[in-house]
Amino acid sequence: MLDPVLLQTFLMIAEGNSFSEASRRLNLRQSTVSEHVQKLEKCIGHRLFIRDTHSVAMTSEGEALVEFARNIIETNNRATDYFAGSEQRGRLRFGASEDLVPSWLPEVLADFVAKHPLVEFEFTVALSAVLMNRLDGGDLDIAFCKRWAGDERGDLVWRDKLVWVASRQNWPRPRGPVPLVVYRPPAITRSAALAALEHAGIPWRIACTSSSLNGLTAATRAGLGLMAHSRRLIPDGLAELAPLQGLPDLGPVEFVLLKGRRAPGGAAAALSAAIRARAHLEEAS
Repeated sequence: MLDPVLLQTFLMIAEGNSFSEASRRLNLRQSTVSEHVQKLEKCIGHRLFIRDTHSVAMTSEGEALVEFARNIIETNNRATDYFAGSEQRGRLRFGASEDLVPSWLPEVLADFVAKHPLVEFEFTVALSAVLMNRLDGGDLDIAFCKRWAGDERGDLVWRDKLVWVASRQNWPRPRGPVPLVVYRPPAITRSAALAALEHAGIPWRIACTSSSLNGLTAATRAGLGLMAHSRRLIPDGLAELAPLQGLPDLGPVEFVLLKGRRAPGGAAAALSAAIRARAHLEEAS
């Protein structure tokens, strides 16, 4: 039997490539984190990490264990949540980034509210940077959003690729600066698009700004310009640009769950588990 406690420690290290970061997030001594890994390695009979003074890397056996570990922990959490059911009480203030709302997230929230009717649930939709600021200010308990490149905050839910999208795949690029449809600052996709174009030496101009995804989608559908967006969350009516358009690569984007210091443990854990389970289901499909 694989101990879920050991698997949780393993996943924290695997997702952050850091024993010290796993120690901080789990509120454990680093020696305890190392002990968990040693016990797990002994249990499965394989080495999971290769460590030196500067880096941590997973072995092939470690990479194979990641998905098994996630499934075991999520199944355990779902069973716990199911039998806890309506016993969860309190207030849960949840925030999600704008581009997640048209996806499967509303279904997860509807199921959560139905299973936990005694939880006073508040939902905020905003830009990822705004959500992080509100979380830090104590106005949110948990946030599901994108994080800046190089940021290690939060628990990784999935990685995706930022792509250029337009009204159609073979969008005719006009002469002159590239017209952009972007969120108002601060916005991670806006910063990524501008940085990529600047690095490539490609001139650009802002054709449309909006604080809502509906506004950006309408402008992009109308052919006003291009938008940088998560590949898995491209809105209906828009398409990823075909290759050879002369536009720079936008790199990856990471979606994470962040919890506030005073987040209600049971309700926050139940919602986090539900989001993770659905995200992995979507990724596998």
